[in-house]
Amino acid sequence: MSMKSYNPTTPSRRFMTGFDFSEITTDTPHKPLCEWLKTTAGRNHHGHVTQRHRGGGARRLYRIIDYKRDKDGVPGTVATIEYDPNRTCRIALVNYRDGEKRYILAHEGIKVGDVIESGPHADILPGNCLPLRNIPLGSTVHNIEMKPGKGAQIARSAGASAQLVGKEGKYAQINMPSGEMRMILIDCRATIGKIGNSDHMNVTLGKAGRKRWMGIRPFVRGSAMNPCDHPHGGGEARASRGRTPVSLWGKPAQGFKTRKKKNQSSKYIISRCKK
Repeated sequence: MSMKSYNPTTPSRRFMTGFDFSEITTDTPHKPLCEWLKTTAGRNHHGHVTQRHRGGGARRLYRIIDYKRDKDGVPGTVATIEYDPNRTCRIALVNYRDGEKRYILAHEGIKVGDVIESGPHADILPGNCLPLRNIPLGSTVHNIEMKPGKGAQIARSAGASAQLVGKEGKYAQINMPSGEMRMILIDCRATIGKIGNSDHMNVTLGKAGRKRWMGIRPFVRGSAMNPCDHPHGGGEARASRGRTPVSLWGKPAQGFKTRKKKNQSSKYIISRCKK
């Protein structure tokens, strides 16, 4: 995959970059695995805004992804590699030998015609999904479960991967993308390799309109508001905030812990993420 830049025909085009989509093999999704994505524009069932700066954006079809990878012993062939507007990585349509089709997250180096497998007896090859107990130490993995059979929850975005660094008893030790070291049940599944589209982080949007296409509305600085609208508001001309940075509701915005005590469980965390 390669990036492309644009001729500076307008100010917004000057620094804009994007993908050339050379790895995409089709622009038509498999309709039985799609459903329309309903948006709420950041509002709850009462119609109140609970998440600011959301709304608008292009209509999207949601592709149903197979996070469980529980089709054991049935090899599948990669039929297409597709763009997914709902995530940062690419997805691949897999045709299994029994006739079923499923979408999976596309790993780095995937190409049409590759054969993938799932289950404890699958080979240690990129794209194959196995329980952590069957994966060699030091392997790079993605699409990792936190509870057996629930489906993958860790390392699913573009360029993400984790490393299996140890096994002890019924737990495996995983070095997370954030640098955190964590214990996960050894029966949880993970996929060998690294998620593709690692250049996603290098894209320069170039203009505000591209953000609106994603359904993200403008954000106004607190220091540009009135005192009645934000704790940072007011002052003659441009004034410093004059206090610790806070949110609209007065909670500190830098380094303030918001984790609720009843949800705190650190028994599976060996070491926190590196700063």
